[in-house]
Amino acid sequence: MSGNTVTTPDTTSCTPSHAARELELKRGQFDLAVNLGFLRTVPDEGGGGRRVPRTEIDRLRGEDGFPETLTKRVETVGTREGAELLRVSIGRFTRLARLGIVVPVHFYLNRYRAVVWLYLAEELRELAADESQAALLSGRTPSGLREQVQEGVDLRARNWRLRQLGFLRRRAGDHPWARAAAVASMLDPLQVAEVVQDPYERLHLTRFLPKPVTYGAPGSPAAQLTERITHADDTDEVGWLSADLVLSVSNARRRDPAPRPAGSAPVVEHREPDAEDPARSRGLLGWLRRRNP
Repeated sequence: MSGNTVTTPDTTSCTPSHAARELELKRGQFDLAVNLGFLRTVPDEGGGGRRVPRTEIDRLRGEDGFPETLTKRVETVGTREGAELLRVSIGRFTRLARLGIVVPVHFYLNRYRAVVWLYLAEELRELAADESQAALLSGRTPSGLREQVQEGVDLRARNWRLRQLGFLRRRAGDHPWARAAAVASMLDPLQVAEVVQDPYERLHLTRFLPKPVTYGAPGSPAAQLTERITHADDTDEVGWLSADLVLSVSNARRRDPAPRPAGSAPVVEHREPDAEDPARSRGLLGWLRRRNP
């Protein structure tokens, strides 16, 4: 109760921590369930953040086999356990991950500042059961992939970023600036400034940036390593992310222009990459074709 106003508790939704307890999930598992679209959240109109509708909790708790079925869907494993699920050696599993055949869903740094990649166990079980992929799991690695291994290709960080971008867009929903901020979070601030040159739009975009993945104190080796993983560093990846950001900001500008002082100069439209732009020709579609010859 505040003054003469009585505040009625919201019984139609609850906080993420409360929902995680009711669903018998650890917080990391809960976040993954949201990222993968197994659990819907809604904006917390009172103080920012997200809340979980009561109907979502009841729906999941009412599923057959709860909580084991839900826990299984968000189970993650490291390289050793992943190799056991695929019934391959650790070395072969690592090659499959480097080539993008299996895609990490999470990572952390251990006490030695080594990157530990985690994979969805359910995806690995599906791969193991897919007869069309049997050649990847036994015998000699196909020649095209073998050449990439010899060249030192490692797509784990890049694939994690692509997957993370999908997660962030799902969380952003239909909010145009939040969707643009999801793309911006994959680039470093200088790259974003090159693309979003209007200072008022850049400031507005910053307000919607998702909380970054961090390890270690700012400037520490762990923090620097984390930044290298979470930010694009390859020319073609930076190119297609920048092109995506141009389109995302243009869409946000049309739907909900960034606030600016009265009388300030009008926004100059960002140049969209043309068909002959190398950044586009080397972009996402080309990368996906290289991944799936």
